[in-house]
Amino acid sequence: MLADRAHDLALAIDTAHRERRLLDPISDRAPLDLDTAYAVQRHLTALRTGRGARRIGWKLGYTSAAMRAQMGVEAPNFGPLLDGMLVPDGRPAPAHLVQPRVEPEIAVRVDPGGGPGEVLAACEIVDSVWRDYRFTLEDNTADGSSAAGVVLGPPLPADGLDALTVELRCNGDPAGQATGAAAMGHPFIALEWLARELRRRGEQLRAGDLVITGGLTAAVPLQPGDVVEAVFGGDVAVRVRRP
Repeated sequence: MLADRAHDLALAIDTAHRERRLLDPISDRAPLDLDTAYAVQRHLTALRTGRGARRIGWKLGYTSAAMRAQMGVEAPNFGPLLDGMLVPDGRPAPAHLVQPRVEPEIAVRVDPGGGPGEVLAACEIVDSVWRDYRFTLEDNTADGSSAAGVVLGPPLPADGLDALTVELRCNGDPAGQATGAAAMGHPFIALEWLARELRRRGEQLRAGDLVITGGLTAAVPLQPGDVVEAVFGGDVAVRVRRP
């Protein structure tokens, strides 16, 4: 049955993350459609919340052409953000990550009416369970869209987000640049897409949810000793490092 398969796949993914093991993609072994992938994701989230984690929002994946090209993924997806994924600005990335990468993102808090409220600079830390980041959209969706951490920086002005510049730097060296328009034309358009997709799958945005609207540039690996920084508008920075 679908539910049994989704639960078994979620348990395998969850165990691999906890044991810091990498897996070959599900799609290498058997067909995986997107509806099943989201069912796996829901079971994976249930395993984590069953141990005390709390969902605080959502992440969007592959809203930019740069990320779709880097990973060979053809469409956006989403995954849950859990409270344990929050990393203070400038603090080390979680030690349990196996193959972390960093992307610059624009984060949005959902207001009481379900629309965009506060806007923040952010970096996402991704950590795929799939070996060498080799996966299909469906594999990635099953694994929560690789969500592993989010670093929140200072507030950003809500006006003109599509034209807002971002530069990604790794150890001070340029590693990518884009504008907010990379996220589906505007981060708020990405938020609207997420709201529609959640409703279609029986979920909804809640007041106070944190939504990161998708990597604006290609992701960079976070190696031991690295400091990765995203600079928005030339002067608003958010950082993550790995000891």
